[in-house]
Amino acid sequence: MVVDFRKNVAPPAPITLCDSPVDTVESFCFLVSIISQDLKWELNISSITKKAQQRMYFLRQLKKFNLPKTMLVHFYRAIIESILCSSITGWYAAATAKDKGRLQRIIRSAEKVIGCNLPSLQDLFA
Repeated sequence: MVVDFRKNVAPPAPITLCDSPVDTVESFCFLVSIISQDLKWELNISSITKKAQQRMYFLRQLKKFNLPKTMLVHFYRAIIESILCSSITGWYAAATAKDKGRLQRIIRSAEKVIGCNLPSLQDLFA
């Protein structure tokens, strides 16, 4: 991956290691975070949103089984909030308001399922 913010971007010279060419990629995953070539966090936040939405299904199922609120909150904090907070110190400050809103929407839907207030994304970052 080559990060280049010049106005006139020239294609980079091919890089070889041990006579093997190194591929150029648009984005790559490093320690659960997806880093894109333009250093934007949209792909990473989309991945986090997708994972959190998949786990929201299980929270809804637990609610159907009439588990107490404390158990639902424990499940949320362990399974969903841990995904939302994965490497938050790296991407939160550079995330757009739209991306932060997408993540906050997951927290609000979890609040509605559980029936109590949960810490916002800003509170989790601070």
